[in-house]
Amino acid sequence: MALIKLNDRAVKDVTQFGSISSLGSLTHISTATASSSASIEFTSGIDSTYKEYVFYFVNIHPATDTADFTFNVSIDSGSNYNVAKTTTQFRAVHNESDTATSLAYEGDTDLAQGTGFQILFPFVGSDNDQSCSGYLHLFNPSSTTYVKHFICMGNRSQAGDYTANDFTAGYGNTVNPIDAVKFQFSSGNIDAGQILLFGVN
Repeated sequence: MALIKLNDRAVKDVTQFGSISSLGSLTHISTATASSSASIEFTSGIDSTYKEYVFYFVNIHPATDTADFTFNVSIDSGSNYNVAKTTTQFRAVHNESDTATSLAYEGDTDLAQGTGFQILFPFVGSDNDQSCSGYLHLFNPSSTTYVKHFICMGNRSQAGDYTANDFTAGYGNTVNPIDAVKFQFSSGNIDAGQILLFGVN
């Protein structure tokens, strides 16, 4: 396919781009809807079918104020969620009154070969209009050669009326296939919200 130069013409005026193949597509696997749920688990649908899986979080609302939204992975179909992980996180925050802003690495939420749940969105507010939304990419979870990389990005309404844009990444330090993923708050239930699971072709 030849490179197409637009020459200052708007994309809306282009009549043909040519054929584009192998860009991949998203395939919906399942949707879980929370209703005062202790956790949301995906214990099926994560296998060797796809090299990448994406979880979309839509208005995940905590029952408990300032709870942290977290996740963990399993190599035994969800019997245990204790894979060692090394992770990192940074975030940008800004409050509604425009009196506080920051952009910082958050060393208190990272793990160094920790087996506990990784914080994705800390201090989520439980006001009726507060929640967190975003996505998590899990790469090649069925590999028996490589560690299991993930990246997560999203936004939350923090208790105290802040918006916070959180960036988290790391890897599960195992060459065993990951076959289950669990999401929960650090305290209290997931009062409402949806998590959608997609495979990437």
